Amino acid sequence: MMAGVINLREFIIDKLLVRSSEFEDYVVHILRHPLYDNSDRIRVSKIMCSVSLEHAESFKILLVSRNFTSAISLLRLQFECLVRGMWIFYAAPETALRKLTAELSEDSQKRANNLPMLSEMISHLERKAPKNAIDPILEFKEYSWKPLSSYVHGGLHAIDRHSKGYPTQILEQALKASNGVNGLVAVFGSILTGQHQLTKEVYKSFDEYSDCFQAKGAVVL
Repeated sequence: MMAGVINLREFIIDKLLVRSSEFEDYVVHILRHPLYDNSDRIRVSKIMCSVSLEHAESFKILLVSRNFTSAISLLRLQFECLVRGMWIFYAAPETALRKLTAELSEDSQKRANNLPMLSEMISHLERKAPKNAIDPILEFKEYSWKPLSSYVHGGLHAIDRHSKGYPTQILEQALKASNGVNGLVAVFGSILTGQHQLTKEVYKSFDEYSDCFQAKGAVVL
């Protein structure tokens, strides 16, 4: 009986991985649309969307490889890159933009070291970004940021789960949370094109892929 339960749980994760990959392909499709213009602000925002998507793909690869602690840690990086992209688009001053578009060198790296961290970027976004853009960012931070930080920094979550094992429910929550960030990347990426109809299409896609997302307020542990 127990073996049957385990196999069923593994089947659920495998099915979710397939659907998640299908949704990721859709996000890639959105990001391939031409940008509204080639300004540094829009171009660098798009790059951050692409980096966030790369972390999401790597998350799934690590999940399949059963490197669960590393996978969940990547979810924080995925989220941070999205926030950075949104901050660049909505709130970053020109001085910060110049630091992020400079040729990489020892001097430019030093100048970029004092860019705001996540909490400060979110604070800026609360003042400058549309409410419907910042609300899901605040929700993710409220419910998932502290547990994810614990995984990244070798805290209690990483020690407990790595030593005792990861319940399937936790892995499913993490994968759905990653899909949720990908959904925000798709919305933001569509905004960068200036095509309002494309943004509406992205929101409609969430119904088609509803099985890929977690319930509101779910926590990654």
